[in-house]
Amino acid sequence: MLVRRCPWRSIQLHQLWCPRQIHTREANHDKRWPGWQVIIGIEVHAQIKSRRKLFSESSTSRPGEIPNTTVSTFDSAFPGTLPTLNPKCVELAVRTALALNSKVHHQSAFDRKHYFYSDLPAGYQITQRYSPLASGGYLKLSKGDVSVGIQQIQLEQDTAKSTFDGLRRTSLIDLNRAGSGLMEIVSEPHMRSPEEAADYVRTLQAVLRCVGSSDGNMEQGSFRCDVNVSINKHGQPHGTRCEIKNLNSVKFMMVAITSEVFRHIELLESGCSVPQDTRGFDENKAETFKLRSKADSPDYRYMPDPNIPPLLLSEEYIETIRKTMPDLPDTTRVRLRNLGLSERDTDVLMAVDSGHEVGFDGELGKGAVTYFDSLAQQRDPRVVVNWMTHELIGQLTARKETFSDNPVSVEQLGELIDLVQDGKITGTSGKLLLKHIIANRSSLAPSVLARELSLEAVSEDDNASTRAWCAEAIEALPEEAEAVRQGNPRVLNKLVGKVMQLSRGRADAQNARVVLEDVLQR
Repeated sequence: MLVRRCPWRSIQLHQLWCPRQIHTREANHDKRWPGWQVIIGIEVHAQIKSRRKLFSESSTSRPGEIPNTTVSTFDSAFPGTLPTLNPKCVELAVRTALALNSKVHHQSAFDRKHYFYSDLPAGYQITQRYSPLASGGYLKLSKGDVSVGIQQIQLEQDTAKSTFDGLRRTSLIDLNRAGSGLMEIVSEPHMRSPEEAADYVRTLQAVLRCVGSSDGNMEQGSFRCDVNVSINKHGQPHGTRCEIKNLNSVKFMMVAITSEVFRHIELLESGCSVPQDTRGFDENKAETFKLRSKADSPDYRYMPDPNIPPLLLSEEYIETIRKTMPDLPDTTRVRLRNLGLSERDTDVLMAVDSGHEVGFDGELGKGAVTYFDSLAQQRDPRVVVNWMTHELIGQLTARKETFSDNPVSVEQLGELIDLVQDGKITGTSGKLLLKHIIANRSSLAPSVLARELSLEAVSEDDNASTRAWCAEAIEALPEEAEAVRQGNPRVLNKLVGKVMQLSRGRADAQNARVVLEDVLQR
């Protein structure tokens, strides 16, 4: 017989009776609300990018799937069905905990959080409120010398999706999402402005994508934020906090926090107290609205789940995951700067990489940084990043495509860069060649395409072709040619441009300039 310790009661009493350590920071004087200090904490619910759900064999649903098609008897709470923990979800949650500098507990446990709502078939949610997978840790923000503490990281089930049909005045329930694995990442209330909250969310998204535990897509609902907001006068205890639920956009989150702060200030300055509410956010009115009174832990009637034994993780298991962790964004940034990349190029590369597709079960997607690393082998990193950020990403952006749509293989772009560096094609021809590959989704080698498209550079010995193009350019632009003859050398650039156009980039610009000067001086 398995005897399970039930730690949730002792932890609950500890939280009730032991004072929380107060996080002290230098007072943040914000001109928007002078004299007031804003206290912000965020609970993030990030869907784990696993092929199957947390406690069943059902596939994790994807956007656009037919409602109620990826659901098992356990997810829909049929009597007698039992949970089976998905080990991949545990592994990805441990990755996240290590990336956030948290302590992964060797033993954690699952509880039932009871509440009754149409999107919760069983009437309870399986979570880890009192014995979480990991606790402690911090996340350093990208701006300023600010670190936000992590209170705990816990595994839990996602609920079903409820959609209100205004025409029929009915709510529709889609069980596809029910039972999907979630990580609830609870921050300490260390943020002091909407901007810091936005920085925290964006930095956390980048970390989760980097370690492959979640795609962090707020628009598709796989990354949702509940924000706790309170205010107090500088030097006074924290005020009553209100929770704003299910914010799915960084922009709307910032607006919601700002609206809530002004609401609190208006209440307190009019002599009223702030009720402890759970609130929603109206995007059209840009203001929060009351959903219900804030529930405390006893209202949810937490109890240990009798069907799930404690989750035991050995030190060897944790260390194996630690050793196979990919580089985190800060480490990657330092490495790129050490290769000689400018801060701007590094920012562009990291920004593009943050949007790369995350594979299932920890399979790391091939983003912009991986692409760059492969290209930079045996090549000048600064030349490579210039071709990537200015030419490749620039042309994709002009076509309204993202880097994930990139049809140019590492081998193709590498060969193209080598052709330009070796003088076999000019830089202008290289750009035309790249544009052709992207537009036509060609898989041919750049050297083959350069021959087919007659883009091979004219050799320095072939002055006849260059002179012919120069003569044609002078004939096409007689006024500019006469201006150069009269001593205006700046107009020569226009003639050089015409030569490059006529040669389709095959002529060497410097050689063309020399030939033009020679011809015009005669």
